[in-house]
Amino acid sequence: MEQFSEFLIPFIGLKEGIHHFDFKIRNKFFEDFDFIDFQNAKIQVDLVFEKKTTLLELNFNAKGQVTVPCDITIEPFELTINTSSKLLVKFGLSENLDGDGILILQHGTHEIQVAQYIYEMIVLSLPQRKVHPGVIKGTLKSEILEKLKDLHPQEKSLLNVPDPRWDKLKDLLK
Repeated sequence: MEQFSEFLIPFIGLKEGIHHFDFKIRNKFFEDFDFIDFQNAKIQVDLVFEKKTTLLELNFNAKGQVTVPCDITIEPFELTINTSSKLLVKFGLSENLDGDGILILQHGTHEIQVAQYIYEMIVLSLPQRKVHPGVIKGTLKSEILEKLKDLHPQEKSLLNVPDPRWDKLKDLLK
């Protein structure tokens, strides 16, 4: 985790109260996590770190843009990232990473690595379906969109054509 050394926060020497940390996230950050879906990542993460006597409170805010491929046309487009996350850090006899939004560190721990939390916050903020704004507006011209239009079923379908066998059965009702 040497590549994430800038995301390591030694809190043992910090006074109680609020502290601010800023991180600039670029493509290299995601490549280090073997995540290659982003291009031209430019994200600013602001961390408000509050040290209290018995716990730590971390509030992450991320804003920026990433270039992602459209799920329909594979055309790249700029997707805006604007997300936040909160993490409470408590201290106990053993480390526990399972809690949702709560991290328990072993007594005597003097630093916290926040890279994984920043990565998860950003990746989980993405919509399930990433659609180019030009597709939604109908202004994007693409070979794939033209091919999809050609393959779209026509207005007339087999469901609209009456089946003469049903007419025979209707005669039985009379």
